[in-house]
Amino acid sequence: MSVGRIAGAAAMGNLGWVRVRCKLCGTWILITKEEYYVCPNCEKRFNATFCAPCAKKIHYRCPYCRSELKFA
Repeated sequence: MSVGRIAGAAAMGNLGWVRVRCKLCGTWILITKEEYYVCPNCEKRFNATFCAPCAKKIHYRCPYCRSELKFA
């Protein structure tokens, strides 16, 4: 059973399509439960996704292009 996450036929036991890695620290982020930040410019090119503590460390600015990070 899927408890507190997503529901659906493909949700049982596989979190591969709802998990991304933080670009700075490498921790896994569940995009359905945890807060994370993305760069609108570098999201497709570098997959620039950051967890909340790392986004705070870099002052909510993308380390690649220096634009402001967007809360997702």
